[in-house]
Amino acid sequence: MIKLKNIPNLLTIIRILLIPVIIIFMEVDNELYRWLALALYTVACLSDFFDGYLARRFELESNFGRFLDPIADKILIVSIIFILIAHGKISGFFIYPALIIVLREILVSGLRDFFSHSSESLLVTNLSKWKTLIQMFSLGFLIVSSNFDTGIILNIGRVGLTISSIITIHTGYYYFKKNLKLF
Repeated sequence: MIKLKNIPNLLTIIRILLIPVIIIFMEVDNELYRWLALALYTVACLSDFFDGYLARRFELESNFGRFLDPIADKILIVSIIFILIAHGKISGFFIYPALIIVLREILVSGLRDFFSHSSESLLVTNLSKWKTLIQMFSLGFLIVSSNFDTGIILNIGRVGLTISSIITIHTGYYYFKKNLKLF
């Protein structure tokens, strides 16, 4: 029997287990599998929201969740970006926004690890949450862009990725400025 206090951690574990399946479905050059990849990616993104919401709402936060949830998020986003680059969905100029996002994920992970030994915690902004939402939607558009005859879906995904990278730069600056005192 699953206890309520374990549900946020279970959602995080499910997200991690979905990542290789999403990647495998993206690797199959078939319209149905791209839709399945999008469906599983959507489940993974929703699990990211719900694990955090449930943990905070019902005070179910745990050391395991604080450790694994951010890792699961980064693995999901970075893996999808790499596969989309390999498939040419992110190419040319749009490699730079993707690079900004990947570098931000690495830097924030390093900072969180550094400050995990401190009693201080890093501040997160609401704009960062919007950045994540735009980024997740953009990657979803890119996952299924080959299923459409026009390039509109591909362009929506690429523009969204660019917008999220601009927000990433802005929030990154704010993030470091506000948390500079922790150094």
